[in-house]
Amino acid sequence: MRLRRKPWVDEAIHEFDDFVVSRDQEIGEEKKGKWAEIFGRQAPLHVELGTGKGDFISQMAERHPEINFIGIEMQQDVLYSAAKKIAEKELKNVRLLVFDINHIEDIFAEGEVDRFYINFCDPWPKKRHAKRRLTHVGFLEKYRRLLKKPGELHFKTDNRPLFDFSLEQFAEAGLKVQDVSYDLHAENRPDNIMTEYERKFSGFGEKINRCEVIFEASSASEASSENEAKEDEPVESKDEKKED
Repeated sequence: MRLRRKPWVDEAIHEFDDFVVSRDQEIGEEKKGKWAEIFGRQAPLHVELGTGKGDFISQMAERHPEINFIGIEMQQDVLYSAAKKIAEKELKNVRLLVFDINHIEDIFAEGEVDRFYINFCDPWPKKRHAKRRLTHVGFLEKYRRLLKKPGELHFKTDNRPLFDFSLEQFAEAGLKVQDVSYDLHAENRPDNIMTEYERKFSGFGEKINRCEVIFEASSASEASSENEAKEDEPVESKDEKKED
């Protein structure tokens, strides 16, 4: 669905420049591999691909202050709503980016991300657009390079054809899939955080599909490089942890 453009957002969003990278701000190599430094602490990094209006990431960040969260969204008008929610909750463990996910390897280094979230992404139903789906094997290989091992991808959608396609892509990529659900809300899981879209369409009786995908070290050399990366990470002293 195409949203009506809100020109005033281009100026209003700069109210949140301390945690938002807007459309007119460059983002790239200068932040790649430096997100821990940008957040000012060493912590797991979870990235939501397609943040929308921010219900999910704002609730997750509030529930898990020990984790650094980044939300990526192409539509600045939509991300503005997410920024307001983050500001209202005064969350310090979130950064929001207006950015094209196709170029995600420009802003994250290999092994920098611990977990990706994909919630109710565009299903791109036409076959000729399959490569645009965020669970296509082409994207999965990008995620594989960016994730620490073992790393995770948590995926939710109400679109059953997209879910079935995604499960096939996960298998093709040699990935382990767990916690598969074809009717998430029937399970009444207390840990499920709903997006705006999820709340709306589940109310219409739509079944929500969900799974977790595990990215493991694919070779001895990859496992070795992961261990080397961990050894290079700065170790906090007990005094430093107390200050946090």
